[in-house]
Amino acid sequence: MDTEHTAPERAEAAALDAYSQVVTTVAARVLPSVAALSVRTARGAGAGSAVTVGTDGLLLTSAHVVQGARSGTATFGDGTETPFRVVGADPLSDLAVLRVDETTVPPVELGDADGLRIGQLVVAVGNPMGLAGSVTAGVVSGLGRSLPARDGRVTRLIEDVIQTDAALNPGNSGGALADSAGRVIGINTAVAGYGLGLAVPINTTTRQILADLTTDGRVRRAWLGVAGVPVPLPPEVTARTGQRRGLRVVEVVPGSPAGLAGIYLGDVIVSAGGRPIGDGQGLQRLMLGSAIGTRLPVTVLRKGAFVDVVAVPTELAR
Repeated sequence: MDTEHTAPERAEAAALDAYSQVVTTVAARVLPSVAALSVRTARGAGAGSAVTVGTDGLLLTSAHVVQGARSGTATFGDGTETPFRVVGADPLSDLAVLRVDETTVPPVELGDADGLRIGQLVVAVGNPMGLAGSVTAGVVSGLGRSLPARDGRVTRLIEDVIQTDAALNPGNSGGALADSAGRVIGINTAVAGYGLGLAVPINTTTRQILADLTTDGRVRRAWLGVAGVPVPLPPEVTARTGQRRGLRVVEVVPGSPAGLAGIYLGDVIVSAGGRPIGDGQGLQRLMLGSAIGTRLPVTVLRKGAFVDVVAVPTELAR
C-alpha cells in the first residue's frame, strides 16, 4: 500500500505518466520522418524542417522555408544527409513539396485537422534554432484562425489555421504538428507571439494542394471576381435555411465571372456549389483548380428574395 503519497498525488502522478506516454509514443513515431533542411539562396542561408509524406522520397514543408531556392540538403534523425530539389511551392498556402533521391525513413500518417477540438493534445516535431529532432507538446488553443499569405500581387488568407501553445521557434517551420495518435494534422508555419504558434491544417483542401504540387509543380486557382463581408442573415432566412450568416457583395470586378453571371453589389451570397457561404474563406475554399471552367451555382439574397445564378470561374492570373 502506498502510504507516502495522498490519493490526489497518486492521481496526478498517474495523469502525468499517461501524458508522458502519449508524447513519447508520438515522438518515437514521427521523429524519424522529420528532416532538418538547409537551403542557400541569393538572400543567404536558411533552415527549416520537412516531413516525409511518401515512400518515393516526397517531403512536405513550408513554402517560405524554400522561397528562392531550387534545392538544398535534408538531414534525418539517423544522420542520413541527402540533397533535395523543390518539386513545387505554393506561397498562397505556405506549402511546398520536395523530393530526395532516396530515403529509408517511413512516411508519416496524415490525419484530418477538420476533426480537431480546442484543448486537444498536440505534439510539434521539428528543428528549432538548429536543434535537430526537438519535440514540444501543448494543446490546440484556437481553431479557424486566418493567416495572410502573398504571392506577387495576389494576397490570400490561409484558412482554418491551427493555433497551438506548443513551443515553436525559428526552424520549426515545415515541421510536423501531430495528434495524440501520431497522425500529422498540420505543418508548422509561423510563430504568432509568445506562447502561440500557428500551423497550416492537413485537410481535404491541403491534400488537393499537395497532389497538385506533386503532379504539376504548382497550384491552379479559380477566380470569381467578387469581394464581400460577412453579415447576419434575416431571422426568417435563418429559420428557413438554418444558416446565420451570408457574404454581402461589396465589389464585383467588371467583366469577371461574377459580373457576367449577374451578381450585383449589395447581393448577399448564401450558398455556392451547394455549400453554405458565411464568409470569404468559405468562398475561397471552392476556388481550387477543379472549379476552373465549370458551372458554379450561386444563390444570393436580393431585396428579400432568393435569386439563383450560375457563374463559370476562370483561372486566377498570377
